[in-house]
Amino acid sequence: MDDQRGSRQLAAESRMALFDFAFDHAPIGIALIDLDGCVIRGNAAFSRMVGIPLSELEGISFRDFTHPEDLAADLALFAEVLAAKRDGYSIEKRYVQRGGSILHVRIHVAAMRLANGKVARFISQIEDISKDKENERELAERAAQLELAMQAIRGGFWHMDVKTHKFETSERLTQFIGGPDAAKFDLKGYTERVHPDDSTAADLSSLIAGKLDQSVAQYRLRTVEGERWMRCDRRLLRDPDGDPWRIVGVAIDFTEEHDRLERLMEKSETDALTGVLNRRGLESRYEMLVSSDGFSVLAIDLDGFKAINDRHGHPAGDAVLVETAERLQASVRVNDLVCRAGGDEFILIVVGEPAVGEAVAKRIVEAISEPFQLTTGTVRLGTSVGCTWCQTKKPLDQLTAHADALLYEAKAAGKNMWRFAVCS
Repeated sequence: MDDQRGSRQLAAESRMALFDFAFDHAPIGIALIDLDGCVIRGNAAFSRMVGIPLSELEGISFRDFTHPEDLAADLALFAEVLAAKRDGYSIEKRYVQRGGSILHVRIHVAAMRLANGKVARFISQIEDISKDKENERELAERAAQLELAMQAIRGGFWHMDVKTHKFETSERLTQFIGGPDAAKFDLKGYTERVHPDDSTAADLSSLIAGKLDQSVAQYRLRTVEGERWMRCDRRLLRDPDGDPWRIVGVAIDFTEEHDRLERLMEKSETDALTGVLNRRGLESRYEMLVSSDGFSVLAIDLDGFKAINDRHGHPAGDAVLVETAERLQASVRVNDLVCRAGGDEFILIVVGEPAVGEAVAKRIVEAISEPFQLTTGTVRLGTSVGCTWCQTKKPLDQLTAHADALLYEAKAAGKNMWRFAVCS
């Protein structure tokens, strides 16, 4: 019997030692509270939370460091436990530390009862949620700012669950598209409103597959006010494992800006993106060219450019076009003409003998083959070039048509090469 009693006592002492260690070293605050709400014992984390040294904690009531505005709710729950109406409770409240600092906490209170059911004491676990509250405040401020910003623009938000493909428009975007009585649009309903010619721009497959984390698209959308040009910024959110989780987007009406830019482009002789000539500028400058050695017209098309847009997004594609234009300009002389004809197509006009044009074609293929450094990574492209030379200044349309035919010959032969011929 003595051995059994000794074993039980040793086991009890061991459990108590484990409890003491866990109590004292817990990363969250832990406190034992008596029936009057006074601290019997607290750990170091709890001491830091209330701003009271461990040596002074015993006997202090939780009323003394609970924020006055939060005390009534806490006392009411405390009383319900004493009255056996509940075994414990959880509540968020504020501690007022010595010195006046405020700490937001979440406390979990459990009653420790005797065999007859009466409460002997309470054990409280306390979490510091100040950072959570600060984040909530910042989110609320941002939401308010965003709401004010959205009131100043035309459009709205949408979101999509990647796993379920559930798509939903915000109230503001719904009303912008379908009017005040419209129901929220699902993905099918929304995409049916997109102009058929712009369906590729509105496609979300690269984001859904996780190939892109964000992209920007421009497309025409049918609304209650007619067809409008929309700029849509889309962003992919990932779950803790890094897998695609949700896509959020904001669609903003920029029709007036788009139309203004279109009018300016019609009047301009330079390409807005790359700064080189556009077709209007090329035709105008070609008329002024004079040479007794002839003219070479080069039609240039990037090989694999679409994959850049699909994989890295349109901003990356724009960066490639800008860099391409710079490399083309570096491959010719100052008086030669460089034009972006549209998309990833360029036209060059080089003054000089046939060998000059062919040498430029070779330099261009080599220059474009060098890697492009983007913010999303390094990419490589090829280019196909068709080059035609003519002794006299023939109509530009005729020369570009001949150069285009040679370009397609280069593509058919395997791409990333040039084809040269003299125009008859």
